[in-house]
Amino acid sequence: MRRRTRSLIGTIVMLAFIIVYAPVAMALADSRIAQTPALVQTLLYCFLGIAWIFPLMPLISWMQKPDADEAGARRVDP
Repeated sequence: MRRRTRSLIGTIVMLAFIIVYAPVAMALADSRIAQTPALVQTLLYCFLGIAWIFPLMPLISWMQKPDADEAGARRVDP
């Protein structure tokens, strides 16, 4: 699969994930986090703000893989 196709598929998957993740994180923040102390709220908001990155890291890595023909062209045999 070419990088351009992987990027398109990955972008669609990322958008779908964020569309689901954002409301879940907001609902969690509204229901549970609001009753915690301010310091705990700050830490949880920071965690929720970056937590979406971890499940998407393998997808981003997959999207950035070079094409098979590109990888072969870069190889230099002595």
